[in-house]
Amino acid sequence: MSTDGNNTTEGGSPTAAPASPKPYWIGIGLMVLGAVWLYNAFGLPQGARYAAVGPGLFVTVAGAGLLVLGAVLVLQIWRGESFVAQDAEDADGATKMDKRAFVTALLAVALPIATMGPLGMPFTATLSFVLVANAFGSRRWWLDIIYGGILACASWFLFAQLGLQLGRFFPPLGV
Repeated sequence: MSTDGNNTTEGGSPTAAPASPKPYWIGIGLMVLGAVWLYNAFGLPQGARYAAVGPGLFVTVAGAGLLVLGAVLVLQIWRGESFVAQDAEDADGATKMDKRAFVTALLAVALPIATMGPLGMPFTATLSFVLVANAFGSRRWWLDIIYGGILACASWFLFAQLGLQLGRFFPPLGV
């Protein structure tokens, strides 16, 4: 064997580097997730009485998209494409996760489960907006409340104009 640091045999031919395991499970997992979405989508109505688009259509499109993206990912892994962070991503794998920001964003996602019924959609959406903005580093919480409130109220009123009920505006006041 050569001892000059190169991976060569005595005859000078290069030795094969040990192949790293390919993460096919990521693409397969994505396809399984898409299949679950599709399975559940067919239980929902694809069309509606007053509109041509029903709730099942969006879930069907999302499930089909997950299946296609999973298949493309498996194909890319099979071809040997490498997946490394690009310069534009500013990703540093050595950076530790900000647990406070993660828990704050998780709270913002879980908050509507407990507050949507008793407090209404606009108030709940405003609180969630403030928590997510805080998780992303915003420290101007008064401005976040104003922006979140405007977006939440506008969303509620626009959905009400379309005939879609999101519950009462602010249930504690009977509105």
